[in-house]
Amino acid sequence: MAKLHIFNPEHDIALASNLSNFTAPHAGRQLRADLGFLPALWAEEGDVIMVENVEYAVKTWERLRKRFVPWGGTLCSMGWNTLFHGVEHFVPWGETNSISVWGWDKAVRRELERAGAPLSLLPSDSQLERIRTLSHRQTAAQLLSLLRINGTVGEAVLCESLEAVERQLGLHSRLVLKAPWSSSGRGIRFIDGELNDYHRGWLRNLLSKQGGVMAEPYYEKVKDFGMEFESTESGIRYLGLSLFHTSNGAYTGNVLATENAKREMISRYIPVSLLDEVKEKICGMSLLNGYVGPFGIDMMIIRNHTQLLLHPCVEINLRRTMGHVALHLSPSDDDIRMVMRIDYEDKYKLRIRKL
Repeated sequence: MAKLHIFNPEHDIALASNLSNFTAPHAGRQLRADLGFLPALWAEEGDVIMVENVEYAVKTWERLRKRFVPWGGTLCSMGWNTLFHGVEHFVPWGETNSISVWGWDKAVRRELERAGAPLSLLPSDSQLERIRTLSHRQTAAQLLSLLRINGTVGEAVLCESLEAVERQLGLHSRLVLKAPWSSSGRGIRFIDGELNDYHRGWLRNLLSKQGGVMAEPYYEKVKDFGMEFESTESGIRYLGLSLFHTSNGAYTGNVLATENAKREMISRYIPVSLLDEVKEKICGMSLLNGYVGPFGIDMMIIRNHTQLLLHPCVEINLRRTMGHVALHLSPSDDDIRMVMRIDYEDKYKLRIRKL
């Protein structure tokens, strides 16, 4: 029996829409078509990955594997027999015992229903609602309060009216406003001093559609990074650090290095003992009860006057992340450090270069 894998990077937007009949923006559809092979990184021998173009997926996957042979790591020990399956072909559901997606939402469940997936392999309405509820940024705010220990900083407040936002502006002259559900780099506005007419219009629309907005003080960011986890029936398992880069809030790339090397990089800013304490708190939390699957927590190091502090929960993503992808591409040698990027030319392409 095999597991069926699907890369659905439009998940965050689909989750915000909360629609079964959802059409992703063109960029999301193309990203899915061009990088549909990615689940081969974590699929097991004999698993099936559903892709738009089988020939292109096989070619891209084999090129990636060959590139990593000189550097070692988990990728080089993986088998070649991962099966890519075109979306237009009949899926062997009788030989499939589970389904793994980038992130669960109503749209991808409906897509699988149309493809003939047995209901026993799909999440129920209540499970999907639980995932969406936990994906609200208020969950990140709740987790943040649990992780506020010595050496950390951060606060986030749910505002359900314009007046509530203005009260936060009275407390913090600079705010970051975030839609409760939004994809990376979207649904975020920076407010300096006061709300203008554009911000008020955006807020009214957001309050009408999503019922609130998260307000956070603006911090002077020094470095982005995150931690990757997996929530299982028996508890939360830590997978590794994710050192990534962003531009205007949008993901641009990940550092590929061993856990030891990444810890050394972070230790230049804050004690690694602080990281370990936060990690243990996350692994022991019960906040995500009802969710089983991978998740990532974005963090950052901020400058407060002359002091560097850890913001332990900027956001939480209840899905796979590019940090999970980076962990599967990480070298085994502490001296090898590379950068993984997603570039767009005529297609989205996964690029890997030495630092």
